[in-house]
Amino acid sequence: MRGIFVTGTDTGVGKTVTSAVVLAAIRKFGPAGYWKPVQTGIENDDDTAEVERLADGSAEEIAQDGIRLPRPLSPHLAARLAGRSLRIEQLMEMAGRLDSRRFWVVEGAGGLLVPLNDTEMMADLIRSLGLPGLITARSGLGTINHTLLTVSEMRRRGIPIAGVVLVGEPNTENRRAIERYGGVDVLAELPVLKRLVAGAIEAEGLRAAGQLRQLVHGSQAQASTA
Repeated sequence: MRGIFVTGTDTGVGKTVTSAVVLAAIRKFGPAGYWKPVQTGIENDDDTAEVERLADGSAEEIAQDGIRLPRPLSPHLAARLAGRSLRIEQLMEMAGRLDSRRFWVVEGAGGLLVPLNDTEMMADLIRSLGLPGLITARSGLGTINHTLLTVSEMRRRGIPIAGVVLVGEPNTENRRAIERYGGVDVLAELPVLKRLVAGAIEAEGLRAAGQLRQLVHGSQAQASTA
């Protein structure tokens, strides 16, 4: 599987908007797609539909397969309350059905250590997929600690880090601290968009394409050897 896994330092940090922006940037350089393996609170919060709308995604680009759970809770609890099982093996079978010619933007649920069941976490899914992680984090107060903890845990688990995307008002000192102490690159800084519309996401994708050059170049290199 070729692609990137968008994880976050917390829930609600902007993973879905980041995924839409990355999809808008990556598709300029070759076939791309978006996949949300696990979605909780599906009755009120459908990230797949949101990315399809924001990135103006085609039916071929937006994967609909995945575990969809009604309660807005951690995946392990949402699955338990729905009387369902949730295992990485199921998700890997779904991943195997995705178009291998595309560079996939895969969005996680919550953060790195969100449990999927009694023994598996989101980090285990990232490792199973073999994808590098793109960390989405807030730009403001508290982000240094949260981001460095995520960086540290990803390295401990052997998950390659593609970089960090900061969402919110630009904060030069926080960006410098994350890059210095984490030894990672902040690939893009995205604003909190007041109007979440496809045109704004497309514009951010074009603007961020240069900043996301590592992902863009990576997709080109992978496509040339596929």
